[in-house]
Amino acid sequence: MNALGRHVLAELYGCSSEILNDQARIEEIMINAALEAGAEIREVVFHQFSPQGVSGVVVISESHLAIHTWPEYEYAAVDVFTCGTSVDPWVSCHYLKKFFKSKRMAAEEIQRGVFEMEIQHKQQISAV
Repeated sequence: MNALGRHVLAELYGCSSEILNDQARIEEIMINAALEAGAEIREVVFHQFSPQGVSGVVVISESHLAIHTWPEYEYAAVDVFTCGTSVDPWVSCHYLKKFFKSKRMAAEEIQRGVFEMEIQHKQQISAV
């Protein structure tokens, strides 16, 4: 393994504003997205904002799925971080895109815990 984890930052555009303002529905979709990828759920916390919007996190053994919604813009910011090789964060992202009825997803993956790069960086600093 080259990295300890995979961290996908996803932007979901053109989502159903009704879904994005429904805490119970978002919680259900986020839990199912984690399960769909094969993750083991540990804890779940969500909060409904007034007048609109929801934030929440599904803590999984492999790390977490987090979300913050802006129903008025039909937009959701999603964070899917998985450690190890047994859970693919992209499975959860595509599940979320489908069930939030997103018209477009922009996402990028960042590898976390890449120690070879850290060692090279430290060596470059000490050589200066």
